[in-house]
Amino acid sequence: MPANKDTNGTWTVQCYYTDWTGTRKKKKKRGFETRKAALEWEREFLSRETANINMSIDSFTKLYLEDMQHRVRETTYRQKKYIIELKILPYFGKKPLCGVTPSDIRKWQNALMTDPHEYSQTYLKTVNNQLSAMFNYAVRYYKLPENPCKKAGSIGKNKAEEMQFWTLEEYKQFRKVLEKKPSAYMAFQLLYYTGMRCGELLALTPADIDLEAGTISINKTYTRMDGKDVITPPKTPKSNRIITMPPFLTDELSAYMGQIYDLKENNRIFDFTVHMLTKALQRGCIKAGVKKIRIHDIRHSHASLLIEQGFSPLLIADRLGHEKVETTLNTYAHLYPNKQEQVAARLQNLQ
Repeated sequence: MPANKDTNGTWTVQCYYTDWTGTRKKKKKRGFETRKAALEWEREFLSRETANINMSIDSFTKLYLEDMQHRVRETTYRQKKYIIELKILPYFGKKPLCGVTPSDIRKWQNALMTDPHEYSQTYLKTVNNQLSAMFNYAVRYYKLPENPCKKAGSIGKNKAEEMQFWTLEEYKQFRKVLEKKPSAYMAFQLLYYTGMRCGELLALTPADIDLEAGTISINKTYTRMDGKDVITPPKTPKSNRIITMPPFLTDELSAYMGQIYDLKENNRIFDFTVHMLTKALQRGCIKAGVKKIRIHDIRHSHASLLIEQGFSPLLIADRLGHEKVETTLNTYAHLYPNKQEQVAARLQNLQ
């Protein structure tokens, strides 16, 4: 039906449609600034309500998640929702469901694989599988002819490769070459001694820091997308957490923040990109003579440090923001076997 202009200057559109039960219904929507916007809304609404594959990926996602919410566990649903909102919708959201091609999928995969965050192979596999699952759902329930992900091929690996990490001695050797570069030095200090993700570090503002309590509130992540700074929710719901710093790190962070001119509560403390931090890491590895690792491997280094200090998997999972303690155990299982002998020796000493 045509859109009509109201007396207040905005546009109203109304239309009839048949829902999934076969019931004939009427829908009316007011408040559009232009006739074009009203008619676009009408087309999208009808596509979604009649399960038309011309609907946008954004509209299809709403239907998909609404169904999944009742069929999978809450933690699984939340993981799906986070991956879709952070890694799929920003790229495909406006595209029609039937208009995504294998070529589009390949370009998206390449963007993920070359992202400065250097995602792990298992994470790339998880994200790609989620997109493929959405298209399989559309094929089965919305008459999409085929899943474009099948022709595009997959990315990532089911099992993680052996991880790289620094010992405390290696990190201290690396740290020495950064002593005259305050920003890089402080950034790596926080990464190594808190285990936070790089995007979480780069999103930090003074409002997230409680120097009196010595804590950092992790509630967002930073990325660079299409030449723009983008702040989004963290990787998973469990990633929202509070990390306690050792006193020396609190003192260093306080001194560093005090040197930043006119630092406002909502300004980013580290006003640079993952790419710049990666370059600093690569140069520092060469200069310090330590093995080359990725930015994300510093997070593994923190976990290794905690394991070496005898902390429990549950505490480590909480500090790293893992959704389940099983993730921690599976990821760092190879670091635990030598602890069994220590357990036996300590039990022996009790006799």
